[in-house]
Amino acid sequence: MECVHHALRVLEVVNRYSGGVSLAQIARETRLPQLVLARALEQLVRANLAAPAGPGAYIRGRALLLAGAATGDGRGHLQETLAWVRDAVGAAVYVARYSDGEVCITQYADGPATPLVEEWVDFRAAAHASAVGKALLAQLGTDGRKDHLSRHRAARFTAHTITRQDHLFRQLDTRRPGAPLLDLQEYALGTVCAALPITSGPDAECLALSIPAPDPHRLGQAARMLQSEAAAVLLALIVAGSTPRAPRTAPPREEGAGEPGSILITAH
Repeated sequence: MECVHHALRVLEVVNRYSGGVSLAQIARETRLPQLVLARALEQLVRANLAAPAGPGAYIRGRALLLAGAATGDGRGHLQETLAWVRDAVGAAVYVARYSDGEVCITQYADGPATPLVEEWVDFRAAAHASAVGKALLAQLGTDGRKDHLSRHRAARFTAHTITRQDHLFRQLDTRRPGAPLLDLQEYALGTVCAALPITSGPDAECLALSIPAPDPHRLGQAARMLQSEAAAVLLALIVAGSTPRAPRTAPPREEGAGEPGSILITAH
C-alpha cells in the first residue's frame, strides 16, 4: 500500500501537467526520495499510466488518457493489466470483492494454459475453503466473519478443508503481514490457490490466482510473482473505479481477460 500511495502522489503530479512534466518538478512537488520516486515512476510506466517524454520528463500514459476520455476505458485497462499479470505468474488470475455480504468475482483473466478453477460449489458458500474467500474474510472484523459463516456453514469439501471456526480465524489472524492466503486443495482436489488482500474502495477486495496442479513449489513461485505485480492491479482498480451491480459468483467460460457481468466500471 505504501508503494501504491507513492505512485498515486506521482501520478497526481503527472496528470496535472497535460504537456508533460520534468523529473525535477515531480521530485519538488512530491518530496519523495530519489529511489522511491524512481520506483514509483517505474510502476506507473509499466502500468501505462505514465510515459517518458524525452530525457527526464514524463507525460500521462495511454491508460490514463483513455480513462479520462469522454467514453472512458478504465475497464479495458484493468483487463489488460490482469492479462499481463496472468502471463507473468503463469496462472489464471481473479479480482474479487466482498459485496453485500457475499463473495463476488468481479474480473478475471485466463487462457488455454491457465484455466479458471472449476466452480463445483457456489463460491459464495465456500469462503472458508477458498483463497479468495479467506483473503476477503481476513479484512472483516470478527462479527463480520461470524455473520458470514452463520449464513454459509463451513462444509467439508475435501480432507484438507478447515471447518472449525477457531482454526480458520487463527489462520487468518496469524499470517505474516503481506503474506498470501492459501487454498491447498481445500476447495477442490488437484487445485491450489493464493490470494492477496488488495482494496481500492470501501469494500474488501483481493487479487488471486489458481493453479490446476497440487505443486507447492509452483504455487509459492506464482504467489511471489503475484505479490510483485499486485501494485499494478491496485493502481488499475483505483484509476478505473468500480460500482457493484447484481453479484454473480462465477465468470463465464470464455477464455481471455474479462468480467462476469457482476460490476460496471466507471472512470473517474
